[in-house]
Amino acid sequence: MKSFPGYNKGVNLGGWLSQCNHTKERYNTFICKKDIEIIKGWGLDHVRLPIDYNLIEDAEGNYKEDGFSYIQKAIDWCEEYSLNLVLDVHKTFGYSFDSGEAEEGFFDSKAYQERFYKMWEELAKRYGKYSDRVAFELLNEVTAKEYSDAWNRISTECIKRIRNYAPDVKILLGGYYNNSIEALKDLPAPLDSNIVYNFHCYEPLIFTHQGAGWIATMNRDFRMPLEVSYKEYNKNIRANLGAFASISIPEGKKESDIIDVAFFEELFAEAVRVAEERNVALYCGEFGVIDKAEPEDTLKWYKMITSCFNKYKIGRAMWSYKEMDFGISDKRLDGIRKELL
Repeated sequence: MKSFPGYNKGVNLGGWLSQCNHTKERYNTFICKKDIEIIKGWGLDHVRLPIDYNLIEDAEGNYKEDGFSYIQKAIDWCEEYSLNLVLDVHKTFGYSFDSGEAEEGFFDSKAYQERFYKMWEELAKRYGKYSDRVAFELLNEVTAKEYSDAWNRISTECIKRIRNYAPDVKILLGGYYNNSIEALKDLPAPLDSNIVYNFHCYEPLIFTHQGAGWIATMNRDFRMPLEVSYKEYNKNIRANLGAFASISIPEGKKESDIIDVAFFEELFAEAVRVAEERNVALYCGEFGVIDKAEPEDTLKWYKMITSCFNKYKIGRAMWSYKEMDFGISDKRLDGIRKELL
């Protein structure tokens, strides 16, 4: 299976230029050059930089030069500290993975799609020249499976447009169900040798998102340790994520067995199969554990999932550097951060 050199171990800069209140104060203070120095000191090789269209476009689609300056600043800081960067469009006009953003219409509107293409053409014109240290991620977390055909058409056209300005930049492509592993098989075949298949992994969701306030069915007071039986997992899932939700029990395991690395081995098998079949590299753009979990359990989860990343040479970026309910630099992880990294 192909690897993704230079993007082996990274961290997201969530909440800086995306999922934020989009003010100059936020842009100027949430992430600073010192943070990039810290990330380099952690021994990582790249950052993933989520951006919203609001950063670089006004409501009518006119470009905002000051917004582009923050992307350039991030690229320059990363160059100074020998870090690579994934430029991730987290929200485009008419679509966001977060329904609370009230963005809609993208998959049905040719005009919105054309605006998306034009935005990526502009990004490619400006940053395609950094293809030795910058990669492009087209769009964060397509949600419903019903968007699959439309997204395959849109993403293919977008890649072709980008290639006019950035012929060799690496382009990350993910699919439905929020960049699920399941969606990888339904992505279009890679258009060229510089396409990378992208997925996110927060499984088992009931553990990594325990007590999450943005999940409507979740009991905000619910807490659980990592190492319990599959039976206990499915009991908790049904109580907090829906009566028909569950996780699969790996082959050779019983429902009374305690979850271990075999869960991730089976989970990743489909992604590895697709990647090998299509000779494409894999990248996990987000993975992490909510700040409501015990730090020691967070560390155990990281050890399990990263053993599989390492086995299959899958590049990845933790969610997220700071705050955002998952912050790696937050004080709660002081006791285990060094080992986690």
